[in-house]
Amino acid sequence: MTESHNKGPLRQLFGIPVVVAALGYFVDIYDLLLFSIVRRSSLSALGVPDAELFGQGEFLLQVQMAGLLLGGIIWGIMGDKRGRLSVLFGSILLYSLANIANGFVSTVPQYAMLRFVAGVGLAGELGAGITLVSEVLPTKLRGYGTALVATIGLFGAVLANFVAKAFDWQIAYFIGGGLGLILLVARISVFESGIFLDVKKQDVQRGNLLQLVNNSVRLRKFLGCIFIGLPIWYVIGILITFSPEFAPALGITEPIVAGDAVMWSYIGLAFGDLTSGFSSQLLRSRKKVVLIFILLTMIFVLFYLFFPIVTSTGFYVACFLVGFGIGYWALFVTIAAEQFGTNLRSTVATTVPNFIRGTVIPVTLLFKFLRAEIGIVNGALVVGVITIIIAIWALRAVDETYSRDMNFIEE
Repeated sequence: MTESHNKGPLRQLFGIPVVVAALGYFVDIYDLLLFSIVRRSSLSALGVPDAELFGQGEFLLQVQMAGLLLGGIIWGIMGDKRGRLSVLFGSILLYSLANIANGFVSTVPQYAMLRFVAGVGLAGELGAGITLVSEVLPTKLRGYGTALVATIGLFGAVLANFVAKAFDWQIAYFIGGGLGLILLVARISVFESGIFLDVKKQDVQRGNLLQLVNNSVRLRKFLGCIFIGLPIWYVIGILITFSPEFAPALGITEPIVAGDAVMWSYIGLAFGDLTSGFSSQLLRSRKKVVLIFILLTMIFVLFYLFFPIVTSTGFYVACFLVGFGIGYWALFVTIAAEQFGTNLRSTVATTVPNFIRGTVIPVTLLFKFLRAEIGIVNGALVVGVITIIIAIWALRAVDETYSRDMNFIEE
């Protein structure tokens, strides 16, 4: 830690932990979003009729998110008990192997099983990376570092789109798995967090989930950390994943490619993450910036659903804008990491983003019910408004953590 802090700001910001965490998240996003991009082509290749692509796609997305939910708990606890690096190595190995195997599936049940396993593996990458970076960087650089990790990582969606266009969906899965295995070699040079190593020597509980629920203050902050991210996965899980189905309902006659919608939304998300991370440092506040971006999300969702767009180009612009609006993803995870002590930090920073990813399951079920009752557009609007209201309410439950010293523990 001393050696790290003796380096200049730029050398710390672009040091090995930040770069490797960013590359890890890049591969993570590639693999996580690849299913949304190849959903229709892969299911068609497996013999699923066109009329069932929407429903089967919803099912597989829910299975993948269930894996993320379980993996968030497993990797979060492991990160606090065994260390941040153990998660960075173990998670990427699991999801890399699962994605390679995904290229060999021949039935939907096989596809579902491997999306679940991949989801478990994918759950560990971001939380462990953000935890490590937030602990090795000084306060004045923490927001910049986590923003860089997310911004670089989110461009994995762009690569996934280009690969899916250039190669068969099976090859796209092989490439994702191969990238993960290559990254394992780079991980060898990463050092463990000094703050964690100090706590490891102490006689304190680490990674105990009960500590989050047996104290009302911690439980309130934990739930607040989860629900401020609800609009993010509403946008990704509904508006973007099912963009080919939304486009005709919005009066767009030109064909919409799911991969392009994902790519443009994630480019917007990357720029949003960079903007929100840097803004939180300049304004010296996490909560104010998150509130601004939640409100922007609401404005851009209304634009996506109701602005009279008639071309595919205009639709992709809308995808970019809603992506920018939810560009507080890295800030949301950073807030979670900063809320809690070192002995619970990985547990929280890893479970929170995956619990919110897991909310895609009830959100898509609610959307499925509403679209049958009031149509796809109005159904999406109702779900979106609900997620925005919950997120604003949840923001009140978390602490402002901009200048918080990370070297403390939960008793």
